[in-house]
Amino acid sequence: MPHSQHPRLRTRIHLAAHFPGVNSTTVWSDPHSGSQIDFASFEHLARTAERGRFDFFFLAEGQRLREHQGRILELDVAGRPDALTVLAGLAAVTDRIGLAATATATYNEPYELARRIASLDHLSAGRAAWNVVTSPDAWTGENFRRGGFLPREERYERAAEFVDAARTLWDSWAPDAHLADRDTGTFATADAGRFAHHGRHFAIEGRFTVPRGPQGRPVLIQAGDSEDGREFGAAYADVIFSRHGHYDAGRAFYADLKGRAARHGRAPDEIRILPAVTAVVGATTEEAREKAAWIRRQQVSPRNAIHSAEQVWGRDLSDLDPDGPLPDFDPVADGTSISRGRVRSGTDPLETARAWRELAAAKGGLSLREVVIEVAAHQTFIGTAEHIADRMEVHVRDGASDGFILVPHLTPTGLDDFVDQVVPILQERGVFRAEYEGTTLREHLRLPTPGPAAGSHRHDDVAV
Repeated sequence: MPHSQHPRLRTRIHLAAHFPGVNSTTVWSDPHSGSQIDFASFEHLARTAERGRFDFFFLAEGQRLREHQGRILELDVAGRPDALTVLAGLAAVTDRIGLAATATATYNEPYELARRIASLDHLSAGRAAWNVVTSPDAWTGENFRRGGFLPREERYERAAEFVDAARTLWDSWAPDAHLADRDTGTFATADAGRFAHHGRHFAIEGRFTVPRGPQGRPVLIQAGDSEDGREFGAAYADVIFSRHGHYDAGRAFYADLKGRAARHGRAPDEIRILPAVTAVVGATTEEAREKAAWIRRQQVSPRNAIHSAEQVWGRDLSDLDPDGPLPDFDPVADGTSISRGRVRSGTDPLETARAWRELAAAKGGLSLREVVIEVAAHQTFIGTAEHIADRMEVHVRDGASDGFILVPHLTPTGLDDFVDQVVPILQERGVFRAEYEGTTLREHLRLPTPGPAAGSHRHDDVAV
């Protein structure tokens, strides 16, 4: 729908940037592809996002290089530095953009992680965020002393208690408790930093070393999409990093998640839902489509196509031609994954194979690689800058999202076209900020600053 045919948005679009990582989105074959670990790459993308007045810059995390049939998965060979360390460096070369780090609640401890995130919040003058994730596999657990992994229910139970403990630590200082008495050298508040948390997973008490941060608490982000994940997000998250970037799926997810908020004593507007999306900008629609098709083929190399099929079939398919037909035999349906570090999809592999075959037949006999491109490599927004701005407005206006997390296909220049061409149109229409209006990430997201004891969602087995 052309912009002129629908009313102005009552609320503005929120935008964030995801650093291209070791995943199937990043195109390494592009001659402009840069280093994955050079600080200059992080700096370029973060500064580009800040130039575009984005809300925050987002880093994923990986605790171990993945393997495929005993070899390092080719998309992981670039490595992945510690997210909080990188963001601490970016705090020194940016001024306003939020800095979001992914960290697992399964293999960290509340005191240590809460202290690092609180430190980033102070170093950045109130721009820190934590993307709370749960790690699902024993393979990653081998890196840690206790090893193993937790069942899904226990992962979310531990994560909920972890967040409660972290909030207890962040709330242990009154807003002005760090103002020392210059005459005596003592804290103005004798109980500053004192905390106690006793629950099933954690029993900790003492004094927290970091005063309350500039935005009250760091922003919490969550991305789980299971039933447990949605309940956790509705209870705790300030931002939901959604995978539902397309219109219909986005509206359904948005309504479901916002509808759950009341059960946890929260208003729907206390949660921002930002799906991961991609954008391919062209001078014309045809140019954008051609560029998007090229990107999709680069994202799904012949080898990656075979890897994707092996995830469904659960067996070695290296003897197949990726430009030939799909396997004519059925998958192994034992629920195991051929890649370590990847969890096999909960979808029935026999059903997935049937759907792939139907797709191949319906589109005139697609090859294995072409099928994988169809099902796994989709750009969300393709077109001219004007068209992309139109579609983004419609999504937010119609309750399909509160904004978007842009996932570029290229490191580190993948956001340049969007910031240079689409953002000015959104700004001109008044649906996206022309300048930052606050200093903290909570202000960018239009979220309230929590009080020292506000917003706790404790479980019966957690006593603080």
